[in-house]
Amino acid sequence: MERSKYILTLILSTLIFQSLVANYKSDIYSAYINGDMSKWKNIIDQMNQQQEKMNDFLLELTNYQYGYIGWCIGNQKKKEAEKYLKLVEENLKILEKANYNMSVVNSYKSAILGFYIGLDKYKAPILGIRSIDCAKSAIALDKKNPFGYIQYGHCLFYMPSLFGGSKQEALTYFKKAEELMRLNENQFKNDWNFLSLLALIGQSYMILKNYKQAKVYYEKALTTEPGFLWVKKELYPDLLKKIKD
Repeated sequence: MERSKYILTLILSTLIFQSLVANYKSDIYSAYINGDMSKWKNIIDQMNQQQEKMNDFLLELTNYQYGYIGWCIGNQKKKEAEKYLKLVEENLKILEKANYNMSVVNSYKSAILGFYIGLDKYKAPILGIRSIDCAKSAIALDKKNPFGYIQYGHCLFYMPSLFGGSKQEALTYFKKAEELMRLNENQFKNDWNFLSLLALIGQSYMILKNYKQAKVYYEKALTTEPGFLWVKKELYPDLLKKIKD
């Protein structure tokens, strides 16, 4: 009897957790496509206040914090970025201690090091090597983990060519990540990470002045999500202006 109660409690807890995570994912997606970063911040703060954080939940929270930090750095909100970087590092220590999904954990470790370089370029020679090592470890541990390819692509994209960096080669890793996400369509349906990747590839082609391919990827993003305001109102119109000029 006691065992049956325990199993029932476990099942109910799991169902509640899955429902909670699904709601957060939907809210984050809505915040992302509408460019509502105050809503995004409120969601991750609310998630962080949860007393009991299962490993799946903690990894999901880390993903949302990672997205918010990237936005902060891109918008010169250094102090805000530093605050959330510390939270992500705490999450990763817990997950690493539990040896939980180490491929994805290494992906975020690579991203964090990249963020610190973004905050202080002088740290690039030391942190850059560590970031590359973490991204390589992520891929080695799970060749089907798209986040490992994204982070390794970032390393190649921003690394000086003198040290082996290549924007063109970086694109092959970004596109490998796209391929893997498309193979896991259910996981990445209505997921901010997939839209972000399509925009990233489009921006990369823009930097390489390959406007034809940039157009392909911006249109992929808008086909996937017609309401994606960043691409619809900023990136795509800027591209069309470049093509016209």
